Amino acid sequence: MNSIDQIDIAGKKLLFRVDFNVPLEEGIITDDNRIKAAVPTIRYALDKGAAVILCAHLGKPKGKVVPELTLGPVAKRTGELLGVAVPLVPGVIDDQARMMAEILQPGQVVMLDNLRFNPEETGKTVEERGDFGKKLADLADIYVNDAFGVAHRENASVVDVPRYIKGECCAGFLLKRENEYLGDALADPKRPYVCVSGGAKVSSKLGILNNLLGKVDDIIIGGAMANTFLLAQGYGMGKSLVEKDLVQDALSIMEKAESMGSKLHLPVDFVYAKTHKAQSAEGVCKADSMPSDALALDIGPETIKNFVSVLSGAKTVVWNGPMGLFETTAFAKGSLDVCKAIAGLEDALTIVGGGDTDAVVHLMNLADKFSFISTGGGSFLEFLEGKELPAFTALKECMK
Repeated sequence: MNSIDQIDIAGKKLLFRVDFNVPLEEGIITDDNRIKAAVPTIRYALDKGAAVILCAHLGKPKGKVVPELTLGPVAKRTGELLGVAVPLVPGVIDDQARMMAEILQPGQVVMLDNLRFNPEETGKTVEERGDFGKKLADLADIYVNDAFGVAHRENASVVDVPRYIKGECCAGFLLKRENEYLGDALADPKRPYVCVSGGAKVSSKLGILNNLLGKVDDIIIGGAMANTFLLAQGYGMGKSLVEKDLVQDALSIMEKAESMGSKLHLPVDFVYAKTHKAQSAEGVCKADSMPSDALALDIGPETIKNFVSVLSGAKTVVWNGPMGLFETTAFAKGSLDVCKAIAGLEDALTIVGGGDTDAVVHLMNLADKFSFISTGGGSFLEFLEGKELPAFTALKECMK
């Protein structure tokens, strides 16, 4: 898979698939990190004398033009960060788009409006996606994918454009870094190698846990997903979130972990309250003594001590998912202390993925203390499951 710095782009028109799905409130961008992350690749292309056509999606307009989901504010902010004008092409693929692409000069940038205004972008099959990918490809000479956040999606702009583009395909610097850290670096990790998995559901992490068994030395499980493992051990979890239908899967993972050399670490105590809306904790209990009318909302002090101890000697850490309801201060300590422990590791490769986990890191202002923060949610999870993502497959096949 080529990266943009490995091909000749001078004087060429580049179609960039970027992930600019940023949060908006009344037309105002509240977090522009995704735009900032793609700026180095775009700036490189412009400095090399290329013309750039940006394409992205925003929200879920479901194939219809939704004025509130226009990329107008995104184009404006992109222009501010690049220091050049970034006009928005309103129709995505129409005569105006083709005309603007045709007259685009080296050093100039335009942005197509929300790709998902067109229902073919998210078609599940080649037939449903129609010729949308070909129409996009016809706008440019070279295709650049720098959108890891949609790398797991078989969207027209991700998998079809590489088939039809008349020139080369390549990865942008952002996609290249994701591949280097999640692929190359984890292929032969320094040990001890620790996976920290949290969040709400075991169901979303089953593939990851099964794939990492035998590959990692330790697996730390926190958050509500730990409840299902404890339920599988016969503990009453009160009114805590559990997935009863996955108890057998949890038992299987625990059994396989022991036989495959990966040590599983579960909470031994919890901070609890009677409702998710509680602003203060009602107490701390042992994992086997959860009050019948309460919910586990954070890992307890003994668990924090245990988890930090496991992390203290780690040389490679992959973290996805908070340890509790970190959005509420009373239930944030577990997530924040785990974050501090990972951030404080010296000479270790530390990788973070997932929106909530990223939010914890930025809440602590510790982003610069981690080796790598992935820009993908679903893509990050599927990568850790050992799957080859459609975007990577498409770029590789484009080279043949």
